[in-house]
Amino acid sequence: MAEARPLSGQEVQVLEANAVAHGVSIDQLMDNAGHAVAEEARRHLPPPPAPVGIVCGLGNNGGDGLASASVLSALGYQPRLWLLADPSQIRSAAALRRWEMVRGLRYVRVGVPAAEELRGLPLIIDAMLGTGGTGEPREPYRSAVREITDSAVKVLSVDLPTGLGSPSALRADWTVALEVRKEGMDHPSCGAVEVRSIGMPEEAHRETGVGEFLLYPVPPPTTQKSDSGRVVVIGGGPYYGAPYLAGMGALRGGADMVFVLVPGSILDTVQGYSAQLIVRGVGTGRLFTVGDRDAVLSQIERIRPTAVLLGNGIGEAPTTLQFLEEVLEHMLPSTPCVVDADGLRLVSRRGEVSLPGQSPSRWLLTPNLREFAHLDGRSANPLTKPPTPEEVRRLAARLRATLLVKGPEDILSDGESTKLNRTHHPAMVAGGAGDVLAGLLTSLLARGLTPYQAGRLGSFWLGRTSLAAFEEVSYALLPEDLLARMGPALRRGLDEVRRLTDPGRPAPTGHA
Repeated sequence: MAEARPLSGQEVQVLEANAVAHGVSIDQLMDNAGHAVAEEARRHLPPPPAPVGIVCGLGNNGGDGLASASVLSALGYQPRLWLLADPSQIRSAAALRRWEMVRGLRYVRVGVPAAEELRGLPLIIDAMLGTGGTGEPREPYRSAVREITDSAVKVLSVDLPTGLGSPSALRADWTVALEVRKEGMDHPSCGAVEVRSIGMPEEAHRETGVGEFLLYPVPPPTTQKSDSGRVVVIGGGPYYGAPYLAGMGALRGGADMVFVLVPGSILDTVQGYSAQLIVRGVGTGRLFTVGDRDAVLSQIERIRPTAVLLGNGIGEAPTTLQFLEEVLEHMLPSTPCVVDADGLRLVSRRGEVSLPGQSPSRWLLTPNLREFAHLDGRSANPLTKPPTPEEVRRLAARLRATLLVKGPEDILSDGESTKLNRTHHPAMVAGGAGDVLAGLLTSLLARGLTPYQAGRLGSFWLGRTSLAAFEEVSYALLPEDLLARMGPALRRGLDEVRRLTDPGRPAPTGHA
């Protein structure tokens, strides 16, 4: 089980951080990348002592090029190496160490190579910008792309051609993709693509890890109210605490504003739990009914939420399920939605979640094992035979939604890619823990994560929180214990992932 789709630059950083967490250092990855690039270059070079041009940027992609220069030199080739700017500007500690290893080679220059310096070489290795580069290349990269292009020498790009996706991108004849394919790769831009392993452990591909914290949308200093998302929770009825816990989970997840829509008769009870939630009553009854549809839709239209959570504590009365169906059919068609708890009964009954005119990428369903069995139409007892990752993937593909199946190990799939989350304490089973998780997931959707990203980060984050809570309260773990410790768990996770990705430098740059 591995990534089924090409990865974005951010997702590559997540994968790399998880690899480092499993004991493979950035230096090891860079050295392995150097060997992979050198081996691929040899396929397109005359025998030693042939020359080879290597143009390196200032991040980890440049470090990979520097590492390849060491390998090629040891094999008898004659690297002609250009570092595009002063070595003091190298952003990666690992790349800086690789620079120290090659700076004594016979032909090393600092600055942009001229086209006439490159002409006559059999090959140029483009190690300027990889997955960390976005948009139009800036100087000195822009000038380097122009000179390499004018030289008309064949190009082997490392991970991605520099500037891929921009009008002035370098066009490669070959690309060596390190570990996985990357987003945007096509033959006209990348030439022939060869994927080479750089030694990332299988667990980094298969499981969530501390790298998931790189997905957390840290707000910029200029953030204002509502910039971090508005969440609407539609729940409550027979169970009063569920929408409260879900709303608090959303606040702890970073949403700026959380509106909780509940049946009118329980408004005062739910509002009394917390002054931080904006609780609004609909109708006068204890349950939602079909007659409440227009009032709920009107509230949603006024609030304009960036994500919605449906189902927590809402009950399974037929008229309530009919109300949910009506809301789903008429709700804003592009708003991301989490469907949890009793809301999943509606999906089981319908046999689908995506509706005409609505995007399948908006849905995140969070069943436990029993609820998964109902969604999947199983007749066997789900508690004796949890689903396999492939069964979860198939159901996600059929429902055209992302699934987070909660169990001894959580299984996440969007119908294409699949991961396991094994990070949580078995004591996290008290009623309400799932509501906190659902609120957290909705908050992450509201702040721009995809359902698959939100499921991975949310499940790992709350799992880490449960481990910390268990150290203090043991098996007497309650949902409120999770809420109180989510912030510290986030801070520790962000600090840890920054230390892992590049010790000695202020921020991670990814393998770019």
